[in-house]
Amino acid sequence: MSFRLSQRDKDIIAFIHQFRAVDRDSLVDLFFKQLKPPVNACNSVMVRLYRLGLIERTQQYSPTVYLPVDAKIKKNSQKILHFLSILEIYKQMCTYSAPKQVIVEDKPTGRKGGIEPDLFCIFKGSPFWIEIQRNQYSEQKMQAKINLYEEFFFSDEWKALHWQPEDRVAVFPTVILITSVRYAAKSDHIRIIQVGSIHELMEKYKSSTKQQREEKPITQSSFGGIRINLT
Repeated sequence: MSFRLSQRDKDIIAFIHQFRAVDRDSLVDLFFKQLKPPVNACNSVMVRLYRLGLIERTQQYSPTVYLPVDAKIKKNSQKILHFLSILEIYKQMCTYSAPKQVIVEDKPTGRKGGIEPDLFCIFKGSPFWIEIQRNQYSEQKMQAKINLYEEFFFSDEWKALHWQPEDRVAVFPTVILITSVRYAAKSDHIRIIQVGSIHELMEKYKSSTKQQREEKPITQSSFGGIRINLT
């Protein structure tokens, strides 16, 4: 059977492969919002792609969650909730500015036992590694996680990562902990931000930038000229 995929079809399939698990409502927001009615349009497209064998789906969740055809996670796996939480953070970012160089479950060290942030992206000109804490960690476990980031910082391997700018000094990403619990974990070498959501992050730096402007301008080295200026 021959069929032709639209560019939107291809984009949806690629997006599902990138994020591993994508719920129907997120697809509506990201790909069908401009159509009327968007939910019906999304359902029609996703049923077609599923019947063509180009995506998988699980109806263990409502609305339906779509998976890559070669997904190695079970359709009732708790791992699906993990990927949906990553997708939620991405969507929050998109309400402000589309992130670039997005890597889900980044493994920048390339070896087991290194840092494994849930998400890497360049957001509003600055690079970030994002850890999403769905479960509460002990203070010791969280500090151990931060220590791994410090180890990678001192290795200098991060300076050769593919997304580093060719015409500027390499930048070590800020580590964002998305958590409802505030930990005492700290570092004297890397920047760590603890917030409950991207919305909280934006509000935090909106007020911070306003205060800096009222006091005096601060010049900071960064990926795009400003280390963290999310306004």
